[in-house]
Amino acid sequence: MRELVALLLPGGPGFVDAVRRAWDAGDAVLPLDPQAPPAHVERLLDALRPTVLETEVGREPRSGGEPVEDGDAVVIATSGTTGEPKGAVHTHAGVEFAAYSTTLGSRVDPGSRWLACLPLSHVGGFSVVTRALLTGTDLEVHPRFDATAVEAAREAGATHVSLVPTALSRIDPSGWRTILLGGSAIPAERPANTIATYGMTETFGGVVYEGQALGGTFVRITDADGRELRPGEVGTIELRSPALLRAYRDGADPVGADGWYRTGDVGFVDPVEHRLQVQGRADDLIITGGEKVWPVQVEQVLEGAPGVREVAVAGVEDPEWGQRVVAFVVPQDPAEPPSLDRLRDVVKAALPVAAAPKELRLVDSLPRTGLGKIRRSSLPLGDTAHGRSN
Repeated sequence: MRELVALLLPGGPGFVDAVRRAWDAGDAVLPLDPQAPPAHVERLLDALRPTVLETEVGREPRSGGEPVEDGDAVVIATSGTTGEPKGAVHTHAGVEFAAYSTTLGSRVDPGSRWLACLPLSHVGGFSVVTRALLTGTDLEVHPRFDATAVEAAREAGATHVSLVPTALSRIDPSGWRTILLGGSAIPAERPANTIATYGMTETFGGVVYEGQALGGTFVRITDADGRELRPGEVGTIELRSPALLRAYRDGADPVGADGWYRTGDVGFVDPVEHRLQVQGRADDLIITGGEKVWPVQVEQVLEGAPGVREVAVAGVEDPEWGQRVVAFVVPQDPAEPPSLDRLRDVVKAALPVAAAPKELRLVDSLPRTGLGKIRRSSLPLGDTAHGRSN
């Protein structure tokens, strides 16, 4: 029987050793966040059914656990768009493909050293570990993101790191050879040593770098009927790659019989540069006055606006417009927050007028996932407007 070993361990050499031991025994691992609330951990354990739980205290069997198949390497928890925990099952072959293809795309050489500082329970953090292990690249693992510790790692010789945009904004990016950037909307203005990545738990992380599919991975855009669209036409992004999951932990297989995975993200392939342009999740789309507005595009513009520390954009039901664009802003200085009119001017200078927010809501913080992605469903969508524009 092949065990599924849940690793409730802090990031560090002990975590890496536990992965090695499990793989040497032919087992698979389920990385969990030791800092998560116990109730959340139990929810994941019940849903994903590991056979063994390993903590700093030791290993113990789990009743009701189910084994994995030969060749399975890792189960990564994902909530998708429903919020219900699922587990993407990845094979050793898929993880190895991801390790080598992303290494080639990351400007790694024999003198490189990876820093893993994102949560290891997410694919963005765990894939740094597997990439280093499988390619023999030097590796340093931190228990969590800490800007001071990241700077110290760079000074000690780390050359490559994977970050989310919120983490990038808290460090000095100079001095790094390569910073892989993903997990949420990529800033429009970013350092030259960053690589914008696109991927998800189901693809074991980024498989598209700077809009171009890594070797062995393919991208297509389709309409609602599955018909492939031409460059420039907007539709659903589909991916085909050896890095795709084998199945979910419950046995469901989201990959079509033709090998394509329908992501639920919307975008297009630029007809000139032939690069993938991601517009956002299909269910994030705002339709206001008959015009389509993608929150990610508005957020990218507003992130550089004076007085804005953080921003999220969502649509709220409106009797006149169908939906109105609302900007949720954490101000740089709460005593002098940006005005709605100023934010509208910033957006109208870069995007069609329909994208300019009709309402500003000032907040102390934005709801985010453990990886830093905005939880739009958790934004305060009640009628608490700070300012509105007709």
